[in-house]
Amino acid sequence: MFDSGVLNYYNYGHLYNESLGHKLVARTTTQNRMLKSAENFLAGFFGLDWTDKANLLAMIENVGFNNSLIGTYSCPNAMTVMANTSIYEPMNQWINIYLKNRTTTLKELSGSYNWTATDSHNAQALCVYETISFGYSQFCQLFTYKEFEQFSYAYDLMFTAMVGFQNPAGRAQGIAWVEEFLARVEGHVLQTTGTNANMTLATNPVTFPMDQNLYLDFTHDSDIFATLTAFGFRQFAQFLPPTGPPKNQQFSTSKVVPFGGRTNIEIIRAPHKVSTKRSRNETQSVYVKDTKDTYYVHFLQNQRTLPLHASFPECEYRDDGWCELDTFMKVQRKSLQRSQFEYVCFGNWSTPAYGDVTDGVPPRS
Repeated sequence: MFDSGVLNYYNYGHLYNESLGHKLVARTTTQNRMLKSAENFLAGFFGLDWTDKANLLAMIENVGFNNSLIGTYSCPNAMTVMANTSIYEPMNQWINIYLKNRTTTLKELSGSYNWTATDSHNAQALCVYETISFGYSQFCQLFTYKEFEQFSYAYDLMFTAMVGFQNPAGRAQGIAWVEEFLARVEGHVLQTTGTNANMTLATNPVTFPMDQNLYLDFTHDSDIFATLTAFGFRQFAQFLPPTGPPKNQQFSTSKVVPFGGRTNIEIIRAPHKVSTKRSRNETQSVYVKDTKDTYYVHFLQNQRTLPLHASFPECEYRDDGWCELDTFMKVQRKSLQRSQFEYVCFGNWSTPAYGDVTDGVPPRS
């Protein structure tokens, strides 16, 4: 995270406004690893004296507390779905398929211990976590490269069923951050809410300032994906079969929300409309003649552009993947309605079977 902070400083450090009458407000949750991630990022961005330039607001991460950085805990039905083992069945089904032969081999080597496919999967996870923590893990030698590709798909299944478009509360879990995004772009604190945004914090300009050129929020990988679901990035809505990866798979956990993953949202002001087709001729202007200044929005996921036209037909096709800001804002106001927050979080419905949900909300009978 320190390195990520350094990189983001080189990309966005020039936007930091030292003439503000207050320190920059960054936000994270009270979970220890979220605090440490935020602190390390800020140290990389501002230097070890980052506390001279920024205040870190730690929002309570616990059941019953409204928190736009982790919407699950204040959405009772989302909690119920999370506790329902059925959402993990696709992942478990795939684990039993791709680790069948490996589990047989490891069971033969484990003596009297009843080695299962779950143990094999956990050993793969140990390889990952030990490699990240210590630089090396002997557990990695137990598996092939192909099996680690299949391991990655198991997490794709888990994420799409847990916080993606296959989850009936997928949109609701991230919609509060979308609501705050709209307020930030429009330049006002929240006045009312139709989500589980924290109105104590989001109505106070001290904890929810409107005058920053940079906004830094830190949360879990699952909540990053829940927010992308709430925005409506349907390029990641493809159904993932529990029997194996589909052709042309679009959503990959390891690419969208890897360790230290990040979403950057850029608001760009151009003096004129920018051409949808960029010429390779550097001497040719990118601007459209006789047009006024125009604002655009640009989404990057781990330094890769998310082409907004791929998910939002209202956004015209552009080489740069941008969308005119006014158009995108209109789309996102509708996303607040599409999340069906009140019904999803507090309504009377049962957890559907995997595959019955396609847009992050419960299917209506």
